[in-house]
Amino acid sequence: MRRFYNDIVELQSALTAAAAMAPENGGDGELKKCEFLEDWLRRHGITELERFDAPDSRVSAGIRPNLVATLRGKNQDRNLWIIAHLDVVPAGDLSLWNSDPFKVVEKDGILYGRGVEDDQQGLCSAVFALLDCIERKIVPEMNVRILFAADEECGSEYGVIWLLNNTEIFGKNDLVLIPDGGDSEGRTVEIAEKNLLWLKVHVSGKQTHGSRPDSGNNACLAAADLTLRLHRLEEKFNARNPLFQPDYSTFQPTMRLKNVDGVNIIPGEDTFYMDCRILPCYSLSEVLAEAERIFRQIEAEYGVRIDYSVPQKSESPATPENAEIVRLLSAALMKVHGLKAECIGIGGGTVGAELRRKGIDAAVWSTLDDMAHQPNEYCRIDNLIKDAETIRYIIENL
Repeated sequence: MRRFYNDIVELQSALTAAAAMAPENGGDGELKKCEFLEDWLRRHGITELERFDAPDSRVSAGIRPNLVATLRGKNQDRNLWIIAHLDVVPAGDLSLWNSDPFKVVEKDGILYGRGVEDDQQGLCSAVFALLDCIERKIVPEMNVRILFAADEECGSEYGVIWLLNNTEIFGKNDLVLIPDGGDSEGRTVEIAEKNLLWLKVHVSGKQTHGSRPDSGNNACLAAADLTLRLHRLEEKFNARNPLFQPDYSTFQPTMRLKNVDGVNIIPGEDTFYMDCRILPCYSLSEVLAEAERIFRQIEAEYGVRIDYSVPQKSESPATPENAEIVRLLSAALMKVHGLKAECIGIGGGTVGAELRRKGIDAAVWSTLDDMAHQPNEYCRIDNLIKDAETIRYIIENL
């Protein structure tokens, strides 16, 4: 795999320069990056390519591209999917970077730049594993398909979710590997995600002068009490699961919007957000039912009205520890690198949850230093090559 070293640097550099960002992040989507990648793959011998474009009027091209590369196998009715995403997050505060975030810098076997780890490391490890198999004329037992997906960073509505709802490219018996999260040794295999619930809570009271709280209804005070009561849902939904870190459900207040412009004004409106990461043994419906019970209590006690919305939610079962994709990955890690795989759950979200909801087993894994979304994001080329070797072994031993 080390013979691909210069090609890895070339591909990473070009992908980073494309700066594919969603319109929510001030970007124009992934089309430029996708078209470059499509041309690069053809020129290097990966020629069976297909596009699935999700319509999106917010970007200049009107589409969000999802590209699939296929290596045909003996069994045409089953696929090993390797899913990476094209989009990246913004660079953030440029003063925190040591170099231009969208121009790759190579130093001592490390590549620096926005997206080089998240998720171009996974993308490239899959590409070079496939190229190695093509050069060696390997015909796998089933189709191997790499999905270069759009919109992962902003919810996958134009990526994996759109594909699940509008195409039939995934089969119930397919295997899915997602090289988009892991640890510096490359031994952890993510098979479960906490259920995700975001709440936007708006409290309406009555504004008044700071000296006359008796003549108003303090929305800020009611919201403060409500925030604490929602946080204490950790005591009600108190199961523990060692698969996760932390091993319990979390209910955390995060963003709070501006209410009034003066210290001597008692607010009549207050809006705050909760980020809740809930163990899969609890359904979101039962959590929301308990939250609504608390809303009614606060309304009665403070004379306010509470409205809420759910900006984002996700609920999915776990991939079994003995699932075929987990067994294949675990065997590859032991055989190629002498690593004993460790199954874990996470509080964050990946496209794995969307697939698991459809009954498709998915495993999330990579060898990385967890630099995603940080200034001076980097990718160790040795880690990328190591992951490509692991993926190649899986392809050969399906």
